[in-house]
Amino acid sequence: MVAESLSDAELARQKEIEDWLPITSARNAKWWYSAFHNVTAMVGAGVLSLPYAISELGWGPGIAILILSWIITLYTLWQMVEMHEMVPGKRFDRYHELGQQAFGPKLGLWIVVPQQVVVEVGVCIVYMVTGGKSLKKVHNVLCPSCKDIKTSYWIMIFASSHFVLSHLPNFNSMSGISLAAAIMSLSYSTIAWATALNKGVVPNVNYSYKATTKAGAVFNFFSGLGDIAFAYAGHNVVLEIQATIPSTPEKPSKGPMWKGVVVAYIVVALCYFPVAIAGYYVYGNSVEDNILVSLEKPAWLIAAANLFVVVHVIGSYQVFAMGVFDMLETFLVLKMKFRPSFLLRFVTRTTYVAITMFIGIAIPFFGGLLGFFGGFAFAPTTYFLPCIMWLAIYKPKTFSLSWCTNWFCIIVGITLMLLAPIGALRGIILQAKTYKFFS
Repeated sequence: MVAESLSDAELARQKEIEDWLPITSARNAKWWYSAFHNVTAMVGAGVLSLPYAISELGWGPGIAILILSWIITLYTLWQMVEMHEMVPGKRFDRYHELGQQAFGPKLGLWIVVPQQVVVEVGVCIVYMVTGGKSLKKVHNVLCPSCKDIKTSYWIMIFASSHFVLSHLPNFNSMSGISLAAAIMSLSYSTIAWATALNKGVVPNVNYSYKATTKAGAVFNFFSGLGDIAFAYAGHNVVLEIQATIPSTPEKPSKGPMWKGVVVAYIVVALCYFPVAIAGYYVYGNSVEDNILVSLEKPAWLIAAANLFVVVHVIGSYQVFAMGVFDMLETFLVLKMKFRPSFLLRFVTRTTYVAITMFIGIAIPFFGGLLGFFGGFAFAPTTYFLPCIMWLAIYKPKTFSLSWCTNWFCIIVGITLMLLAPIGALRGIILQAKTYKFFS
């Protein structure tokens, strides 16, 4: 009897924790929620550096890698959506739970969690800097004669929104913000490529590599790979998004989720391909690593595009931060035995926002770090970890189509993981002379 009541108490506590944690607390999302959460997570500020990535890769390789990445990442996303409920009666609500199923309870955690943390925290810091810089851009464009305000202050202004928004309890409660962010990403992408095409090709446009030496060209090529890897980075929160969709044996969550993913990927293509192609076509190798910088005029439109970037980055930050909040809160409640409470959530989330803000202010050299993190953590979680899990769990026959496809993705992903950080590291070393902390 004691054992029974104990297990009842345990179950009640487990239920209380599940109902409180951000990923599992609300399971009534519609398929279109998954569409705009995925767009918000995937289309980052990375889209604005795509023309620059193409200029480092060249026409042929650039377009080929962009399209190949789109196909591979859609395939690995499909795998993750399929694997969410492959064990009857159980849902893998988090990336690391799937890792534990594939690699074992201990190893799964150690393989997935560090990478996921690097990606999610890395993205949050990068977006702090992007948000601050875009706000500063709006100010400078609209008022060129005003007193210059340091980027650090702009990052603080941008962070102020997150000190409020990060207290939204779960994914469903932020679907409005996510929708706004998804619309904004389409808007500023469209402004970027339409304005570029409207300007027409610049005189003496040059499509050759910018680097004068063979080594320089090779390193830039690697760096371009990193930029493209970073552009497809929504996989780290895909299971967490799917966890919010209701599921029954008759109607599993993968149906509506996949519908949402396909819509999201169409939007991603509409954002990425025109920007990458039009931006490089118009500016050639003189394109800046943020296309909006190349488009100086008309001022009001550039200011609007930068404001759209700010709104979108606010949404993206929240989508990625939600994964971190879930990890932190799970750890505090299950391992450290804290009681689920508003105060615990308030302290945890406020501290996290403050830390990402502080690191963003301290290390504002954003571009170089992007490629570096991009290669190390984005390539595995996006390009080949899902394939390795698929092989470990489903064990397809050797040399069957599934087996070959997965190994192809793994080889591409590992190549990316090894080459991209090399180019980025060289970029960091070359630019390090101009880097100033707290600049």
